[in-house]
Amino acid sequence: MNTKTYKAHLALFGANVIYGMNHLIAKGVMPEKIGATAFIFLRILGASILFWMIKSFIKEKIDKEDYFRLIVCGVLGIAINQLLYFHGLSLTSPIDASIIYTSTPVLVLIFSYFLLKEKITRTKIIGILIGGTGALLLILYGNKNEGTSTLLGNGLIFSNAIFYAFYLVYVKPLMSKYQPITVISWVFLIGFIFMIPVGLYDFVTTDFGAFTLNTVLIISFVVLGTTFLTYLFNIYALTKVAPSVNGSYIYLQPVVSFIMVSIYAFVLGNTTYAQDINLTKIISCLLVVIGVFLVSKKTSSQKLKSRKI
Repeated sequence: MNTKTYKAHLALFGANVIYGMNHLIAKGVMPEKIGATAFIFLRILGASILFWMIKSFIKEKIDKEDYFRLIVCGVLGIAINQLLYFHGLSLTSPIDASIIYTSTPVLVLIFSYFLLKEKITRTKIIGILIGGTGALLLILYGNKNEGTSTLLGNGLIFSNAIFYAFYLVYVKPLMSKYQPITVISWVFLIGFIFMIPVGLYDFVTTDFGAFTLNTVLIISFVVLGTTFLTYLFNIYALTKVAPSVNGSYIYLQPVVSFIMVSIYAFVLGNTTYAQDINLTKIISCLLVVIGVFLVSKKTSSQKLKSRKI
């Protein structure tokens, strides 16, 4: 492994550790300090400013025929996707959120089949069925209301995964045509414009005077870490390693969430999440991970092709 590849793996590791931490950290201020819609408004606004600061050094124009695709990516992939995630997270367990979100590569494969006409092998079909079973089991388990899990929250998180998977496939032609930072800057700006009528009222009526230092640190973590840095880490990694490698790192997220929730519940003594770790969720997690592994697994012909390249 050369230095550049090593750095790419380090970037992917860092991005997915941040994602895994976010499932618990972001939930810590909702809805007591800030509502989910206002949080998304602030997150997209902050990230848009940071991305456009970098974009100001890149002189690249978007062709008119690509405006529609950009708008769809901004509205569905940024605004609605994040609204579903944060509202879902505010209603369910961080562990449930991290496990369900891990089904994204499976959903990406399904959308790739319909939108990009990519072939699905028998192994990948088995992976879709196994991963889907794990996700469905967890979503339905939320109806039992054990711990902080809820059916509605889990359903919103799964809807978020669907929209995000669609975005990853639909944005692919733009990422191939333009520099990634150009695409991300535009989709975040469009997402923010969409959020103005949706989230402005919630944002301006938020009681910022009630924010503690902990609240400010958590919001800063979500804007700078979970949004800005993770996108930059993933962009860098995609220029050094294959997309399949990028996808495989999603396995880290439920592991990180399990560890953090365990520390929070059993070491720090917060009983809120004590019931969020049980056999059903562990089985669900294993099913999703196995499913994603089978979906991400290269066939012998793909391996031969990569060797030739």
